[in-house]
Amino acid sequence: MDFALSDNQKNIIATFREFGESVFTPESVFQWRKDQGLPDEVVKGFVDRYFALDDQCPDGMGIMSQTLILEELCRCAGAALPFQNDLFNLQIMDGFADEAVSSRVLDDYRQTGRLMFSLGVSEPNAGSDTMSMTTSVETRDGRLVLNGKKTYVNNGEYSPSILCAAIDKDTPSEDEYPSLSFWLIPHDLPGIRAVPINKIGQSMVPFASVSFDEVELKPEYRLRGHEGGFRHLFKMLEFGRVFTCAASLGMAQVAMEDAVANARVRKAFGVSIGQFQQVEQMLTDMEVSLRTMRSMLYQAAWAIETDQPDKRLAVALMKRYIPKTATEVASSAMQILGGLGYTESARVSTIWQDCRGNQIAEGTDQIMVYISAPLIMDSYKQV
Repeated sequence: MDFALSDNQKNIIATFREFGESVFTPESVFQWRKDQGLPDEVVKGFVDRYFALDDQCPDGMGIMSQTLILEELCRCAGAALPFQNDLFNLQIMDGFADEAVSSRVLDDYRQTGRLMFSLGVSEPNAGSDTMSMTTSVETRDGRLVLNGKKTYVNNGEYSPSILCAAIDKDTPSEDEYPSLSFWLIPHDLPGIRAVPINKIGQSMVPFASVSFDEVELKPEYRLRGHEGGFRHLFKMLEFGRVFTCAASLGMAQVAMEDAVANARVRKAFGVSIGQFQQVEQMLTDMEVSLRTMRSMLYQAAWAIETDQPDKRLAVALMKRYIPKTATEVASSAMQILGGLGYTESARVSTIWQDCRGNQIAEGTDQIMVYISAPLIMDSYKQV
């Protein structure tokens, strides 16, 4: 089996490594964390490079290329970045909108560097149980009315529009899944209210809770490119899980780099701490974890890209393992740095926070067990 990256993939990594190392200096990252976002020139720089490479690919930028980009940029920044949400949101848009709407959104993103919409799927009392959403659309007295609440809506305070998932009460369900619809809604409609969520990590990725109180919609707000409902949404969520794990791996990698650098130069009892057997064991276990995470990430991305029959299991196992293990790697890096690792001046502390959040994002560790176990049972039927 050939595990080597292609020349094109190496070029993608080199392009975004040069970009990431030039813009994500420690001083800049510290400031942008405080600002809770990236400046226009940085997001535009990302988009320009992304689409320049996309134009060079005959079949467009696939999920494996996107994975490599996100891993490298999060390694350079030592932080969770909004780009993973942008790419995931575009997947949802492309999966549910018709070509005219999808092209308009993509062209705007290409020109401005910022998505014209935020994505509202998760709800306060549903979380990973997407089918328990209660946000709904129904016709009353000749009016289309939206009611409900979404949480962890990336950029939900500022985006011009909201791509909202809602139960369609006007359409009877044809199977065990409720009837699901997506609506691209102007943010300034009466009845929409956004409140920021103050998190302990992922400071450069602002989220908000968005409520909809008797919001009147127009029929043309509805996306009509795909009628797959929840079944199709579940497939789309796999992209988000790969992107979340790519970010986690990138951050864990740079936490390892910081730990090794510190172990080389810091001395205790007259020798560098990298010569202590306990630290050697920690570094060894961290490296095993990194190599295992990378293998699982690339396998899952490849499984989606090549439509392998076990792709759903590969993604669930990856999401179960990588964010949790990345958090552990960041925690070990903090331990190696000692007291310095517990300060705001050491990025391993904020890396730990960002990776810990990814254990909840896009389906919790526990939900991945719920998805994986039945698939594992089925896979062993023939044994």
